[in-house]
Amino acid sequence: MPQIDQIASIYASQLFWLVVVFALLYFGIGKAMLPKIQRTVDDRDAKISGDLAVAEAARASADAAEEAWTAKLTASRTAAQAETNKAKAAATAAAEVRVKAADAAIAERTAHAEAALAAARDKAIVEIEAVAVEAAQDIVQRVTGNPVDRAAASAAVVTAMAQG
Repeated sequence: MPQIDQIASIYASQLFWLVVVFALLYFGIGKAMLPKIQRTVDDRDAKISGDLAVAEAARASADAAEEAWTAKLTASRTAAQAETNKAKAAATAAAEVRVKAADAAIAERTAHAEAALAAARDKAIVEIEAVAVEAAQDIVQRVTGNPVDRAAASAAVVTAMAQG
């Protein structure tokens, strides 16, 4: 085969061109393309670092805003609780005043009612005594036939009512 016989005579020239092509590729890629790729990678790393820094700043700002909001919410809740307690105290005081006024009015009405009841009871007792005296006079006169004077009948009725 003639191709195999030529290998020895063209081997050196193929080896030379192989080294030349590899050298061109190595230096072409290494010197021309690699810096561009490296610059792109560096630019991308810088952009990512910048974005991360911006995100970190935004997160810190959001944390500060949340803390401020939480503090304001806590202050608002405390103020609302204080207002609620103040309103409860005012309502309790007003209710106590109304209850005391109502108690005083009820006590006054009760005193008037008790006085009226006592007067009615005394009047009823006097009327009962008068009716009892008349009934006693009438009964004694019917039973014994003798009239009884009013003073004696009244004394007997008072004695009987005191015992009973």
